[in-house]
Amino acid sequence: MDSDAAAPLLLEGPLLEGEFVRLEPLGRGHADGLAAAAEEDRDGYTYTWVPSADRVGDYIGTQLARRNAGLLAPYAQVDRVSGRVVGATSFWDPRRRPDDGSLFAIEIGFTWLAASAQGSGLNTEAKYLLFRHAFDVWRVGRVDLKTDARNGRSRAAIAKSGATFEGVLRNSAPSWVPGEAGRLRDSAVFSVTDEEWPSCRAGLERRLAELRSARSRSE
Repeated sequence: MDSDAAAPLLLEGPLLEGEFVRLEPLGRGHADGLAAAAEEDRDGYTYTWVPSADRVGDYIGTQLARRNAGLLAPYAQVDRVSGRVVGATSFWDPRRRPDDGSLFAIEIGFTWLAASAQGSGLNTEAKYLLFRHAFDVWRVGRVDLKTDARNGRSRAAIAKSGATFEGVLRNSAPSWVPGEAGRLRDSAVFSVTDEEWPSCRAGLERRLAELRSARSRSE
């Protein structure tokens, strides 16, 4: 073993807490909650890597191994009202400056929510918390998001977050579609730059204010 080999530069994703969702660094303790969330209704997971209940342990192990290799910072998404684990998301694909190792770009990915949490506004606030940390703390110049080009629902949600559609990368990633093992998918690419972040932030904050108002009226 080469004792002089540099250890991986870890991507430190801290606890991020909003009004509706709490993003907790992923750990083994989230397994039962993720298993329950993943099995609520799997009809919407055609294009997304969501583990079945019996594979959640492997799923967490894979994400933690990637974290330890400096490739991503995985999170469990927790509904603050119910306290339930309702999904997962991650910072990943960190790109760093060669001179000082500081981040200049990051991707948000590996995102999924339980059926009961979809359309609830939790995804909006989760994106807001992740964008805010990336731009305001890490001072990145770019955050990007990718999804299977066929996934219209995901593309619409990403666009609604304020990200700009940049195009489609052909054969860019493994397909998660059942029956397509070994095949490559086309990926729709979106991004937010640091110049666009103030406008994107304002739009997300307006949407969160609307969500807050709607929830207060329903109480």
